[in-house]
Amino acid sequence: PIPQPVEFLEAISMLAIIGGSGLTRLSTLAVAHREVVRTPYGDPSSTLLFGEVNGCPVVFLARHGHGHTIPPHRVNYRANIWALKEKGATAIVAVASVGIISGGQPGDLLLPKQLIDYTSGREATFFDGGDRQVMHVDFTHPYTPQLRARCLDAAANAGIALADGGVYGAVNGPRLETAAEIDRLERDGATLVGMTGMPEAGLAREAGLPYA
Repeated sequence: PIPQPVEFLEAISMLAIIGGSGLTRLSTLAVAHREVVRTPYGDPSSTLLFGEVNGCPVVFLARHGHGHTIPPHRVNYRANIWALKEKGATAIVAVASVGIISGGQPGDLLLPKQLIDYTSGREATFFDGGDRQVMHVDFTHPYTPQLRARCLDAAANAGIALADGGVYGAVNGPRLETAAEIDRLERDGATLVGMTGMPEAGLAREAGLPYA
């Protein structure tokens, strides 16, 4: 069963890292073992890689598969989140390549604070009828503030420039957007545009996993 959302805990017993385009493996991960996970929602995008980064327990999942063969609209987001939760992850840091609309330059590293969901036709909830009671999660702040703060602190300690803020516009893809669509996104307040931000963040909230 998917639990009720929980408050962010100070201790992260195992951090999950979801890699997007350009990050199909984590070079700093000392892999201890690999595990193929089956879920009630089908197969996750990739084998889960368990190990440590700088002495901290980490599990890594390649969102688009290890060979980058799964397009954004075909990612099994429910299986990915379920598998990470089932195998003991207690927080998720998700990495994605995005387009910049305003407030940055190509190549910048940004930590978004809000999102707007333009996706459609994706399996977007664990509570989808049947014998499961309907659940409405609070999604006012889609990225867990305490986990965002940890990311900002980590970047500062590592001497890495990480911009704080931004609004992620999540679109279906896999095609890129028209100029008119980008204009619309900008009018709506989006400063970034990507194809995988939802329903991943919403499912993490349903699963009670802090997410940034």
